[in-house]
Amino acid sequence: MIKVNLKGNVREFEPGTTVAEVAKSIGMGLYKAACAGRLNEKVIDLRTPLKADCTLAILTFDDTDGKKAYWHTTAHIMAQAVQHLFPDAKFAIGPAIENGFYYDFDLPRTLTPQDLTAIEAEMKKIIKADIPLERIEVPAEKALQMMQDAKQDYKVELIKEHSSKGETITFYKQGDYIDLCVGPHLMSTGCVKAVKLTNCTGAYWRADANNKMLQRVYGISFPKAADLNHYVAMLEEAKKRDHRKLGRELELFTIMEEGPGFPFFLPKGMVLQNLLMDYWREVHQKAGYQEISTPVILSRKLWERSGHWAHYKQNMYTTVIDGEDYAIKPMNCPGGMLVYNFKPRSYKDLPLRLGEVGLVHRHELSGALHGLMRVRCFHQDDAHIFMTPDQMKSEIQGVVRLIDGVYKTFGFSYFIELSTMPEDHMGDKETWDNATQVLRDAVTELGYSYEVNEGDGAFYGPKLDFHLRDCLGRTWQCGTIQLDFQLPERFELTYTGADGQKHRPIMLNQNSDKAFNGTKHHTVQHNRT
Repeated sequence: MIKVNLKGNVREFEPGTTVAEVAKSIGMGLYKAACAGRLNEKVIDLRTPLKADCTLAILTFDDTDGKKAYWHTTAHIMAQAVQHLFPDAKFAIGPAIENGFYYDFDLPRTLTPQDLTAIEAEMKKIIKADIPLERIEVPAEKALQMMQDAKQDYKVELIKEHSSKGETITFYKQGDYIDLCVGPHLMSTGCVKAVKLTNCTGAYWRADANNKMLQRVYGISFPKAADLNHYVAMLEEAKKRDHRKLGRELELFTIMEEGPGFPFFLPKGMVLQNLLMDYWREVHQKAGYQEISTPVILSRKLWERSGHWAHYKQNMYTTVIDGEDYAIKPMNCPGGMLVYNFKPRSYKDLPLRLGEVGLVHRHELSGALHGLMRVRCFHQDDAHIFMTPDQMKSEIQGVVRLIDGVYKTFGFSYFIELSTMPEDHMGDKETWDNATQVLRDAVTELGYSYEVNEGDGAFYGPKLDFHLRDCLGRTWQCGTIQLDFQLPERFELTYTGADGQKHRPIMLNQNSDKAFNGTKHHTVQHNRT
């Protein structure tokens, strides 16, 4: 027998008992509501057999990871419906997202609103049929042959990529539909109760404009029809509160076809921006920050040194001056490094808190642009704190308190997310692990809870992301606290310690709003009259 710890209640089961069977042993209500499991902090499929003593949580739609499994299964149901209606369809990817799901399709023609209605109707038939989902592990060569025979080019590309890394290739099968997928998924299509397709847009395969444009269909689903009705009503309210519409009506800002993604702020909008700037200065001066300003255009050599040229160039606007490459800054950080190095520093100068509201430019795909929340230029409120190792935790906690105070001033609710090391990163794993643990400890000691977003840190360090909830319940990532060991190393920053020796400072990159546009967006929507 193996011992399974369920929220402190230890129960014994036969080895090989699945997560779903554990849920059923607790009660049929939990079994029917179960979406996935969390085994020793790892999210797993309900079909997973338990082989040893463990800690297990049964995840439902009320849990974030439970929602993801629920919406991911609904994406597969939509793909099966599309296969029924468009037999020649080619399938790309269909993940769960923050509010629902989407699937990217390569179809013989452009979808119409009538097509979405037909797909939704077919989905309801599949749900009513209550088709079991089966997880299948397949050898890479066989998986490749399966998708080549099915002429699923995008799946072939993904299988080649995953198999080259030695990853296990898994599929999920439901009736006449089979899809390359790691899961987890619900037990059957009938577990989904209420569904609606919400939108259809274009999306390049792998977000690369050099690839084919696919059709991305978005949707949402819930365990109860009442929840879906509430969500639809919320979408209607969102249209009334759309900050893009209100920005024009209130003469705050506008975006013109001559500059897609580049906002024009009108006189009333500048009044709001200047008030925010005054508030930013007041808050940061009280917290011991010194204000700086760095150039908008800097040489390629700087961006190579910072790592942006190698890791972020696709998002940068570049130019040539006097025969040399330059770039418009996408971030303020490298300029802050140069300011630190302007003169020798002593341990007595630390912590050194430098703040800047700099105009930055980042290339975003046209399909990703969204009012003031996703633009190509914005004022980034940045602060860089240079400190000694023993000052790390207290400085992080000071920034958390500062951001909390700013959000409370505006009446914003939020949650914190810890984003960890991505595949494309600078530095060694040990340094990343240490930095991540310091962030964990700092937040935990303050009594704040957080969610973990594995692999979504910046390429130069782990971070705490602050997600605001707007008046419609949607979330937007705004504030960030980034612990960075990499840039001080690359720019050879030093300070003279009490021992008279040179030491490397640690840097904390902080912003309370990510961009002033975020506060403008939320202020406009919250205060619609």
